[in-house]
Amino acid sequence: MTEQTKTAAGAALYRAVWRWHFIAGLVILPFVLILAVTGGIYLFKDEINDAAYRHLRFVEASGAPLRPSQITAAALEAHPGEIKSYSPAAAPDRSAEVDILGEDGLKNTVFVDPYSGAVIGSLWESGPAGSPAMLVVRKLHSLEYIGWFGNRLIEAAAGWMVLLVGTGIYLWLPRGRKVGTVTVKAKRGRPLWRDLHAVTGLYTGVFIVFLALTGLPWSSVWGGKFYDYSYALGLGMPDGYWSNTPVSTQPVADAVDRAPWIMEKQPMPLSEVSDDPARPLDVVVETVENLGIVPGYAVSMPNGPEGVFTASVYPDDITYERVIHLDQYTGEVLYDAGLEDLGTLGRWAEWGISVHMGQEWGLVNQIILLLACLAMVLLCVSAATMWWKRRPSGALGVPQVPTDWRIPRGLLVMAIAAGLFFPLVGLSMLVLAGIELVLHFTGRQQRMA
Repeated sequence: MTEQTKTAAGAALYRAVWRWHFIAGLVILPFVLILAVTGGIYLFKDEINDAAYRHLRFVEASGAPLRPSQITAAALEAHPGEIKSYSPAAAPDRSAEVDILGEDGLKNTVFVDPYSGAVIGSLWESGPAGSPAMLVVRKLHSLEYIGWFGNRLIEAAAGWMVLLVGTGIYLWLPRGRKVGTVTVKAKRGRPLWRDLHAVTGLYTGVFIVFLALTGLPWSSVWGGKFYDYSYALGLGMPDGYWSNTPVSTQPVADAVDRAPWIMEKQPMPLSEVSDDPARPLDVVVETVENLGIVPGYAVSMPNGPEGVFTASVYPDDITYERVIHLDQYTGEVLYDAGLEDLGTLGRWAEWGISVHMGQEWGLVNQIILLLACLAMVLLCVSAATMWWKRRPSGALGVPQVPTDWRIPRGLLVMAIAAGLFFPLVGLSMLVLAGIELVLHFTGRQQRMA
């Protein structure tokens, strides 16, 4: 291959990568903005909930707390219904929480002073989000409001974010220069936005890739396959815990508000039906606390005569995460596992999710990821501004299709590998490739006419 041919092929490759980076970036830009803004807010959900609902979540410590049965009885008196779960006060200055399914069919979280038994107030039950407001943010973050299709859109966007960082680094690489742009040099106009986009992506790309990859376990296609493969290889949720215990068809995720991600699909064990009454809540709480579960846990009530008591906690330090199932009649421990009982991929996934949510290293973790979210917003704004400034009047301004299509086979292999690793990205690649071919041949026919 002559030097001229190499140069032409390199230029064609650059234009092809630039075109796909441009199109993919423009398509997923709204979703990246949603992920960045809602993710940045949700990082501080506990702080926001504590500030907004301080009157419900905090109490004045005064003496010894009441028994769980007394606290739940006070909650039921104020809000008649069926108790679904009980969360003891996580600290001396915190209120206890009782989730009650009311006679009207609605589920509320009732906040009770654990010292006096006074019912402070209630909110719609919001699971791990902690409040209705944060539940809205959480659902927007996953596009849950538009169902299964929203989940797949977010999954595709997360996969493309990884590829956009990779292609962006390729486009940044110097060609005939000593180094690419590492500082913002331009003062105004489109060059300023170009420098802002390049420099921001260069210094924050690794954080964006981390956020994308650690968010994928929640997705339907990628997350489902990761769960299945890690389980099949014995690297996720190991077999053996249910060897001598009957199990139901109800997964752990449907029985508790918050469980380790890798355990969510595991079936709930069953109690052996007995004529004896269920164990008192006071005894159940004493049992799990004697087993060493850390504060901040919740006890879910048995679901029917074969159901079990489940104590679960997902603390900031995930080395203390725990799920304990108890037979509702005998109080026998049917299952007790924490982080150390998981396989390698299961532990990695749990750690990644914990960091993704900003809880592993406290405020430092939150601030670093907030800066990453702000960087994603800046990347979107700078990309949109560059596009708007360069686009011809009345046109999209998409970079031209390269006339030389001699793309190295290595790039094709990488594209196929990326498509296999991110299935929905692969599907969208095929759609984009189909559109590219249609445009290419349509343009060719017009030039020949």
